[in-house]
Amino acid sequence: MTKQQRARVVAKRLAALYPETPIPLAHKDPFTLLVAVLLSAQCTDKRVNLTTPALFALADTPEEMAKQSVAAVDAIVRPCGLAPRKAEAIVGLSKILCVQHGGRVPQNFADLEALPGVGHKTASVVMAKAFGFPAFPVDTHIHRLAARWRLSDGSSVVKTERDLKKLFPESEWNRLHLRIIYYGREHCPARGCDGHRCPICVELNGPAKEKARR
Repeated sequence: MTKQQRARVVAKRLAALYPETPIPLAHKDPFTLLVAVLLSAQCTDKRVNLTTPALFALADTPEEMAKQSVAAVDAIVRPCGLAPRKAEAIVGLSKILCVQHGGRVPQNFADLEALPGVGHKTASVVMAKAFGFPAFPVDTHIHRLAARWRLSDGSSVVKTERDLKKLFPESEWNRLHLRIIYYGREHCPARGCDGHRCPICVELNGPAKEKARR
């Protein structure tokens, strides 16, 4: 199969499996989404969703979060890991939003990526899910499966994003990136499939060939 043919198989199978694509991080607006995505770095969505209710009870707007001490935020978000760096970023970006953006989350990549703790992937999620801008955030699941399905060579997340954007229509990027994440978690985990065991891998790469017993 060509890459385009493989991409069509992936898109068709994932759309059938996941017709709906709700974002797995609980949030109510662009700011709470931004904070939740920041906390999800090297942390499960489940853990983030267990943590954010207490955090947002403390402060759920840039104005209120900017008033909090790093120590107070750190005490709540510590279970998400990478503390106090995440706490410093949350308080710091809240202050910047208040001073530079009128207390609103900016709707462009440059301003988002200039915020503390916000990289391209986090900015892409916010642009896609908060503002409906076409984006293709690449996390570890997407990077891994793009290589496993031979849609990209796995050399870098930057190249993976570029390759996937070329293979799939822009209108599908926002849904497709979540579908790939769902599939990677449920059917094709890093240790549960070697590229020849889950349904899509078998269709694209063929079934696993077990080593013959001696």
